[in-house]
Amino acid sequence: MSDVDPILLEIVEGTLSSVEREVETAIARTARSPMIRDAHDFRAGIHDRRLRKLTGRSYSALVQPIARDFPLATMRPGDVFFHNDVYLSEGGIGHLPDLCVTVPVFHGGEVVAFVQAFGHHDDIGGAVPGSMPSHARSAFEEGLMVPPIKLWDQGVPNEAALRIMTRNSRMPDSLAGDLDAECSACLMGARRLGELFDRYGRAAVETCFDAIIDKTTETFRRELLAKIPDGTYVWEDYAEHDGVDPPRLHAQRITLTVDNAAAVPLVIDFTGTSPQAKGPINHAGDYADGVFLKKWLAPILRNLADTPERAAELDVNEGVVPLIEMRFPEKGTLLTPVFPAPTNARTFVILRLLGVLSGVLAKATNGRMPADQETIRYTGVYGDDDRGPYLMREVLGGGSGGRYYADGEDTIHVVPDSRNIPAEFAEARWPFLVERLGLAADSGGPGEHRGGLGYDKHIRMLRDAHYMSIADRSILSCWGVNGGRAGSPFRVDIDGAEMDGLVDDQPVRAGQVIRVRTTGGGGWGDPFDRDPSAVAADVRDGKVTRTGARDDYGVVLTGDEVDAAATAELRARLRAARGPAPFFDRGPGYPRLSGGRPGADVD
Repeated sequence: MSDVDPILLEIVEGTLSSVEREVETAIARTARSPMIRDAHDFRAGIHDRRLRKLTGRSYSALVQPIARDFPLATMRPGDVFFHNDVYLSEGGIGHLPDLCVTVPVFHGGEVVAFVQAFGHHDDIGGAVPGSMPSHARSAFEEGLMVPPIKLWDQGVPNEAALRIMTRNSRMPDSLAGDLDAECSACLMGARRLGELFDRYGRAAVETCFDAIIDKTTETFRRELLAKIPDGTYVWEDYAEHDGVDPPRLHAQRITLTVDNAAAVPLVIDFTGTSPQAKGPINHAGDYADGVFLKKWLAPILRNLADTPERAAELDVNEGVVPLIEMRFPEKGTLLTPVFPAPTNARTFVILRLLGVLSGVLAKATNGRMPADQETIRYTGVYGDDDRGPYLMREVLGGGSGGRYYADGEDTIHVVPDSRNIPAEFAEARWPFLVERLGLAADSGGPGEHRGGLGYDKHIRMLRDAHYMSIADRSILSCWGVNGGRAGSPFRVDIDGAEMDGLVDDQPVRAGQVIRVRTTGGGGWGDPFDRDPSAVAADVRDGKVTRTGARDDYGVVLTGDEVDAAATAELRARLRAARGPAPFFDRGPGYPRLSGGRPGADVD
């Protein structure tokens, strides 16, 4: 790294970031579906010829399946590769609606890098609109599976393949428009990246690539991993249902072994994870040595940075891979499913794993990690209007966990830069009215630092339709840490009738109101240690009700002001009644579920 020109290194890093953003901007401005264009549920990534991810702003899929099936020497300028097959993606694709395009970058007639984009598309066939059947028992019910193919050959689209894909989609125009946008954007990105090689030469640019990755490896080892004491730590958490069996606990378990003197300082062992589910909550993660999961989980480590500002500066690229060893159980578990096990709701597993790693690190660092969060779920409606069939599907976020230095964030999403669908656009396009879109009061877990709030959204249907939901945490809550309390779970009701978190065909009549209340993050620290003036401010802002202020925080308000004497008396009485605050608070959902309870080695 000492041989790298530092000025050229800055130029290369800046160019990679610029190209990635330019690709994503082009897709957002030219795609057709609301899921891609408006909700921004897609990502771009840049990889070198050794298949290493160079950019670190977001996660991306993998190039490994393309290189496996198409030798680099056979690739030509203008080629575009495509795949969405979960089991042939080397772990990079989680469910069939995630379509991935990959474009090679050329210099001197040879492949020198790759530009890739993948995102969640409206529909790729299968049993239900949206290609996410909540009761699927097989991947064959979930949609069209496409192994790696050459979608464009030297600039010429494969019209037969495109016709097959659009024929299998209920939204063929949106699918065709989105694919065209993604292919064109990645081809543009490949040209931009090729200009970098033309300007500075392959040897110099590739030396910078090595330096970028090495810098990440060294930074994570020195600044983050050194803060974790050597030892072995265990934690597990649970998905609550799989859409087929009755609700029960489906465990995801991590045993973390830390040895900062070892060449590979972190070992993540998933032994103890529950058997493969009958329904679609499985995730095929045990491919390519778990390289996708390494990069998926590594952002959690950034919470160990000295400051949140420093954490925001740290990229997660291929440099994290040498620091982590993954150990998977035998085939046939939630993380090692056997084809054709269904996977369309695999978010229940991979999102829970983020929390499991955060929890095990909280145990290792005496609670310095954030509390739990669940910041993704799919909700929507589908039916027919005057223009024909329609599908409205939205990826609503939730509240993040409270942190040792601050409250959690409200209504965030695990996908960077994603967003809810604007009410004005939705009402113009689909037959319903958005009667409310706001924060769900009291949804954030009480704590010295409160959990972030979820959404509260009300939709009044103007025509008969069907409601759909792919959501976990409708029974179990996001746990609090270090004395903080759990947040509120996901809730949906239609005119007061509570819906299951996993449903894809619930009838909803014209005039009925769908009320969606998404999860709140867990709280951090004892809520009775929260500054009473901060609780009063939350009440004024509508984030906490007056009842919540009294019952959850022991704060008594007279008008808008804190009654200090009454607050001190109430807090003392509540502390005595409650007893010592637990390190983890998982919420009240477990009595409703079977399938095991946390063991002594976990809690």
